[in-house]
Amino acid sequence: SQALSKATDEYLRERVADVNDITRRIKANLTGDAESPVAFVKAGSVIVAHDMLPSEIVSIDRTKVVGIAIDSGSPTSHAAILAGKLGIPTVVGLNNISAAVRSGDQVLIDGNKGLVIIRPLQERLDQYKKIAEARKQVAAGLKLLKDLPAETKDGYRVMLSANIEQVNDLDAVLASGADGIGLFRTEYFFMTRSDIPTEEEQFEAYREVAERVSPSATIIRTLDLGGDKFISKLDMSWKESNPFMGWRAIRFCLAQPDLFRTQLRAILRASVFGNIKIMYPMISNVDEIVRANLILENAKKELLERGVPFDPKMEVGAMIEVPSAAMVADTLASYVDFFSLGTNDLVQYTLAIDRGNERVAYLYEPTHLAVLRLIKSTVDAGPKHGIWTGICGGMGGDPMLVPLLIGLGINEFSVNPPLLPVVKDAIRSITYSDARDIAEAALYAPSVADIQDLSRRLTEQVAPEILELVD
Repeated sequence: SQALSKATDEYLRERVADVNDITRRIKANLTGDAESPVAFVKAGSVIVAHDMLPSEIVSIDRTKVVGIAIDSGSPTSHAAILAGKLGIPTVVGLNNISAAVRSGDQVLIDGNKGLVIIRPLQERLDQYKKIAEARKQVAAGLKLLKDLPAETKDGYRVMLSANIEQVNDLDAVLASGADGIGLFRTEYFFMTRSDIPTEEEQFEAYREVAERVSPSATIIRTLDLGGDKFISKLDMSWKESNPFMGWRAIRFCLAQPDLFRTQLRAILRASVFGNIKIMYPMISNVDEIVRANLILENAKKELLERGVPFDPKMEVGAMIEVPSAAMVADTLASYVDFFSLGTNDLVQYTLAIDRGNERVAYLYEPTHLAVLRLIKSTVDAGPKHGIWTGICGGMGGDPMLVPLLIGLGINEFSVNPPLLPVVKDAIRSITYSDARDIAEAALYAPSVADIQDLSRRLTEQVAPEILELVD
């Protein structure tokens, strides 16, 4: 890995994490200690590391780990997003925190401010205990909103759904009062196994989710592999100079029709057990939707020949996470039943930023005017064709941006389960006219700072308790 890290080839440098992951797994198997080191941490521990791999993040026991600090990455990197889903305060991109901390040190993690305090003084500990208690009280109050609708003060209703990776995420979702599943990231069902799940195994997983969430909707995203997500049993070792703009997501699935059709059959079979919708990731043009739908129709024919029931009217949607898709949304809308904005990638591709690179993390601005205008053009295309638009990226989980997004016309929010209460509070604290006003002002604001100031001032006025959680 040291040789790779010094390579002049960018692709080879990006594979350092993959080599480290494989090396750790081989060592663990050779020593008979196949579990990740994070499986052995004590209760109340803070994990400090140079980097953390997705396989390690997923194996964390959230009842024992209270914070994470990592040298590498950015707030929108894979590790940070996964840790956030677990509700663990995390700070990344710290450069040398792993060298500064010794095992047994007391460490404070302020995930909101991106602050790590090593061996804090007692007065600082007392200060943060008060902050933690205040936040705990606010969070307890927000849980009372569980059974209330996600609607504005003047009755404008939006759907508030949850993002999940695995079936075992459902308990937290059902306990939160979510309106359904707005994003089932099916690739994680593949990535956490040593083999490729069969059609029957996939069907059972999708069926269980649909049944437990019914009558609310379950939106299942087809495989979003490539980039930094791989399956060991598939040959995905091709070389790409820029894998996040390469052979991934729908592009990969269209080139692997047997794998894709197997997943589509499993989803179709599960559709009779609940309200399932299907969603294609990383759509960039009409042709991709047409080709994906053709494979979907072939999957339907195969099930008909087998005498297997499915919902023939199952809705099909497209993720809008590529600028080209947003710019031709009025054309794409004729081919799908809904849109879902994947803002993590939309921001990355619009602003030409590697969201996993801490050196350019400061340029990652979801409220950049270019991003807002792409969102607006996508939303505006919907009503003309009778379709709705949701958002399932990180932007939708920011309570201070919720009014702006509602004002832009977003109909559905799908967020990580820990964020559901605070996002619902943001929705219920405003009027629809508040949302429209801030959106109109934002679309003509001269800078990102002005847009952020608009959002903050509105939050201070209508829901100051939210600032207790995000400041």
